[in-house]
Amino acid sequence: MKRLDNKVALITGSGRGIGRALALKLAREGARIVVNDLDEAPAAAVVAEIKANGGSAIAVPGSVTEKDFGERFVEAAMTTFGGVDIIVSNAGYTIDSVIQKMTDENFDKMIDVHLKAPFRILRAAAEPIRVMAKKEAQEGREVFRKVVLISSVAGTGGNVGQVNYSSAKAGLIGMTKSLSKEWGRYKVCVNCVAFGLIGTRLAQASENLEAKIEIEGKTIQMGIPSASLNAFRANIPLGREGTPEEAADGVYLFCSPESNYVSGQVVIVGGGLSL
Repeated sequence: MKRLDNKVALITGSGRGIGRALALKLAREGARIVVNDLDEAPAAAVVAEIKANGGSAIAVPGSVTEKDFGERFVEAAMTTFGGVDIIVSNAGYTIDSVIQKMTDENFDKMIDVHLKAPFRILRAAAEPIRVMAKKEAQEGREVFRKVVLISSVAGTGGNVGQVNYSSAKAGLIGMTKSLSKEWGRYKVCVNCVAFGLIGTRLAQASENLEAKIEIEGKTIQMGIPSASLNAFRANIPLGREGTPEEAADGVYLFCSPESNYVSGQVVIVGGGLSL
């Protein structure tokens, strides 16, 4: 018996990087996966990979910042798989600048993708979870569900040039604390993972001109300036950035049955790094 047999897991930003690694890991443990990516092709590729390995998955591509995304995402899980058991808010990107050069638009974009989008998904999931939890309680069954919100060491300790990103990621910690209290009666464990430096396209040297994405018709430069990247690496006690698979392992801890009595917690997955 696999650890997550028949669980339904919704993972935003799971077409690439950490999200992809997590989707594949949860699928190997028996979970049925609702994959999301901004672009259709990588989401479809992850679904195909899961199915090729004997798992079950569907794709719900599109931007998590779309107003109806939360409803579409949750509805897809309920319609296709009949439930919602695990929700991981992994999608995101950065737009860095010191505060005097930061526009309202670039501040709002970080709040929208990192804070408001998870809020909307969880709001959409609230009623299905309440109904399922009520039915399970009436039947005398204790069924645990998991929410993992993805923060950053920029949210736990701040970071130069990231007042927008850090504010959004810090907000997720407040969301974790509040929702763990609000949803405890439904047997939902709500926790937060704050990543340090993980080897994804967000953590490439930004001088790599290929490290760009298109969002809402605008080109966003990915990555971190080399000087900052080297400084990050020098401060990691374990001596290197983490892999997407190692980051996914940290999230998996909060998705597994072993964390059924853990809620409202924030764990840094960063090789000992703290800002």
